[in-house]
Amino acid sequence: MPTLRSADGTEIAYHLRGDGAPLLVLPGGPMRASAYLGDLGGLSAHRRLVLLDLRGTGASGTPADPATYRCDRLVDDVERVREHLGLSRVDVLGHSAGGSLALLYAARHPEQVARLALVTTTPWVLGMPATAEERRAAARQREGEPWFAEAYPLFERWLSGEGDFDPAIAPFFYGRWDDAAREHDARAEDESNDEAAAIYFSEGAYDPAATRAALARLTAPVLVLAGGADGGPCPDLARRTATALPHAEPAVQPGAGHYPWLDDPVWFVRRIRAFLDAADNPAGPAAPARPVPGQTAHGRRPVTGP
Repeated sequence: MPTLRSADGTEIAYHLRGDGAPLLVLPGGPMRASAYLGDLGGLSAHRRLVLLDLRGTGASGTPADPATYRCDRLVDDVERVREHLGLSRVDVLGHSAGGSLALLYAARHPEQVARLALVTTTPWVLGMPATAEERRAAARQREGEPWFAEAYPLFERWLSGEGDFDPAIAPFFYGRWDDAAREHDARAEDESNDEAAAIYFSEGAYDPAATRAALARLTAPVLVLAGGADGGPCPDLARRTATALPHAEPAVQPGAGHYPWLDDPVWFVRRIRAFLDAADNPAGPAAPARPVPGQTAHGRRPVTGP
């Protein structure tokens, strides 16, 4: 497992999966270890996934200053990883809250981003939160499912701020509440840093007007992917996000929830590949010629962990 030192000396770890042109993957949560991403539904068969453990999560170290968990301050760690990989430009995929980090990275380093995929990202950093009504509308699509009657009142209490997140509402975040989804959700508590999550979007983390102005310089293509059954973001919010960004296109994965690679991995991988491998992608076929740290001279190494 490769590691590097951040500017403040915190050890930052990342995990390599698969072969091909590198794809830097920023996890959500916020502040959940990258293990939950798995191989993104088999995307590792086509791309060299560089799965970042944000500071204080997974195999990365704990910083001396907890204030560095704030989203905007994590941008420097992302840039440090790109430099460590020896890439002049890099394709970036941000999931959920990791998409906000990806947008802040693109705003600060637009020339370093080749392509940007935002997967089920609520664009808080653009001043575009998911509304309670959008979440309710998505949840009500699930009325016919056996767990709905118990879960929906708890979901309403959570939306209204009257109750904490109850594990019983987890099915609303998956397109299919099956054994794979249950196992995935059961790992969330152990994989998450709650202290860091509380700081991630704390006061000062983002300035929507400044971020929008900076992103106007972004020439990289952007994909904004939503799940058809997700409420945060719902498909309409993903479309509005795309209109707020230059060179962006929306996509909706039918029936998918917040973790679309679990709900239909074939659809997900096909759509992400189509975007990343488009003919005008400057990080395309030439990128694998320079192995990333941790690869052998043949561009392959055994996967030793998540």
